[in-house]
Amino acid sequence: MQSRVKWVENMTFLGQSNSGHSVVMDGNGGEKAPSPMELVLMAAGGCSSVDVVDGLKSAGQKITACEAQINSVRRELAPRIFTTANLHFVVTGENLDEAVVAKTVADSLEKYCSVCLMLGEGVEMTHSYEVVEA
Repeated sequence: MQSRVKWVENMTFLGQSNSGHSVVMDGNGGEKAPSPMELVLMAAGGCSSVDVVDGLKSAGQKITACEAQINSVRRELAPRIFTTANLHFVVTGENLDEAVVAKTVADSLEKYCSVCLMLGEGVEMTHSYEVVEA
């Protein structure tokens, strides 16, 4: 897997994936676009969401919506790495089995989500969930 990041102007950068997609990043804390650290959180939420949605569908759950809400804490001093992050899933569907949702969310964070597993080497990663009846 490869990617590249080009400086555009000021503190704006363009990330380009090997698959042909682009994303703008803002080094000024998100004035024009997400900051690189915000993208790290979105990557964790996206990667884990793929696991959760796929896992629930595979388990025969009638899922109609899934939202990952990611909350994190960063160090005050440089390097301003994340110290903790929680992925909270709001899963909506019909007659969802809460035990299946709980296991699927936990399995993503602990076994399957590549981004979360990488972050978990230096960040205290936690998860939580809520089930909403559609």
